[in-house]
Amino acid sequence: MDQQTEIELQAAAFRRLQKHLMQDRTDVQNIDMMNLTGFCRNCLSRWYQEAANEKGIEMGKDEARQSFYGMTMDEWKTNYQTDASPEKKAAFDVAFEENVGKKD
Repeated sequence: MDQQTEIELQAAAFRRLQKHLMQDRTDVQNIDMMNLTGFCRNCLSRWYQEAANEKGIEMGKDEARQSFYGMTMDEWKTNYQTDASPEKKAAFDVAFEENVGKKD
């Protein structure tokens, strides 16, 4: 397979993952994803931002999240985010530090 085809297939797979998370499974909470997999929608938007920045495209965190989520973070939280239990929050702190680093 040539490199361009591979890039196109990878991009298509990413778009399908994004659709799955943003349209098909809005019920899955970011905290649950992070606790189980070590990444969440915010990580994906951060990776998108980092890729843009590496290409010389200035993009901040909020802009990257809006691009990935298709709405502002506040809109997403209002529409889809539920309260997390203290146990999930504690597990998140561990998962975040292990996979992303210390919180600011």
